[in-house]
Amino acid sequence: MRTRKPIKLGLSMRYLGYHAAAWRHPEADPGAASKLSHFLRIARTAEAAKFDMLFLADGIGLRTRDEPPGALCRSHQTAELEPLTLLSALAAVTSHIGLVSTASTTYNEPFHIARKWASLDHLSGGRAGWNIVTSWSEAEAWNFNRDQHMEYDARYERAAEFVEVVKGLWDSWEGDALVHDKASGIFFDQSKLHVLDHKGKHFKVRGPLTVARTPQGRPIMVQAGASEQGLEIAASSADVVYTASHRLEAARDYYADLKSRLAKHGREPDHLKVMPGVTYFVGRTQEEAQAKLDLLNNLVEPELGLSYLYGQMGDLSGYPLDGPVPEPKDPRLRSMARIGLEMARRENLTIRQLYTRIAAGFGGRVVVGTPESIVDDMEAWVDAGAADGFNICPPVLPMGLDDFVALVLPEMRRRGLFRTEYEGTTLRANLGVPVPGNRYAAAR
Repeated sequence: MRTRKPIKLGLSMRYLGYHAAAWRHPEADPGAASKLSHFLRIARTAEAAKFDMLFLADGIGLRTRDEPPGALCRSHQTAELEPLTLLSALAAVTSHIGLVSTASTTYNEPFHIARKWASLDHLSGGRAGWNIVTSWSEAEAWNFNRDQHMEYDARYERAAEFVEVVKGLWDSWEGDALVHDKASGIFFDQSKLHVLDHKGKHFKVRGPLTVARTPQGRPIMVQAGASEQGLEIAASSADVVYTASHRLEAARDYYADLKSRLAKHGREPDHLKVMPGVTYFVGRTQEEAQAKLDLLNNLVEPELGLSYLYGQMGDLSGYPLDGPVPEPKDPRLRSMARIGLEMARRENLTIRQLYTRIAAGFGGRVVVGTPESIVDDMEAWVDAGAADGFNICPPVLPMGLDDFVALVLPEMRRRGLFRTEYEGTTLRANLGVPVPGNRYAAAR
């Protein structure tokens, strides 16, 4: 057996799972996404299985639309908890697993993010991570005094400056600044507390941060953008990149491009972990796995299914669901419309088959198979230089997680591809990414 680097695993635990009909699964609790007990169960299962991190994507507006009419009331992508509050609660009942959540650079201020995530890193003993996003929908703009979302280039320009300000604030305190000398009455060494005094195009932030340097030096930073601006933010600052690649060849090209950018920032390729998102339907046989997918697909009402095609293909409610996919009319998302139509024509898919294909993983990559075939697929991606690990997006929670732990992890461990114990107590230690130096200490 060849020696390989262990595969990294994150667990996406948003909503009730990543299938559009997850809440209708016979064993699902439809109200679980608002219950702490649900997430406690998931967190404890994932930690016992030695996952690297829990991951909570987030949006700050109701982005699901009622297109066609009747779709919105059938969607479980509507009611959820604020992620940082939830992760703070989970920090108290876990000890090793990472705690990562999303926060927007468009609708927050750098000092808020720096303070909150530094606090979570202390409370969790070094397990916090921030997923950097710019937000994209008008639904979010409407909740923050805007009629329209910020223009694309301005959004990313703001994000790049935002990230640098947050990193600067996290360096406010050197690691040994707090001396706590009771005899002399000196609480901290004032020469090791630093004022950022940032003045830029988008932000004017004096500092210093009122939270001491964190156990990880700074929280893990996660990024998911595939744009040129997003790639540069990832190359300069991210420790993990969460991708949405469907095809191995495209994922390999993305991986190579991103890793090649690290050197100019003084970073090594292994300092950044690329972890594509994927939804697995796993069974002891191929037929059992397919049956799990079919069960959920049969619970997708047409109105909800058609909503997953609306942005790409327009309103298809007037066409036979079991007929061919028509040419899209004035699609809002032209590139996605082309990809969807090409897939439908190539595989001779009906409208119903196309929408269930997308609804099975909220548009992400879906793999249906046995433990052996799923681990074969993982190995193929890692060996091809397309991934360092995967962000697992179970179709339904907690059952999809239970299936992965019971069936896939033993096969990964049999092949030496996944840990049996955590390497350390911090998220950085378990991911194998370095602790960043403090800029002021380095300059001494």
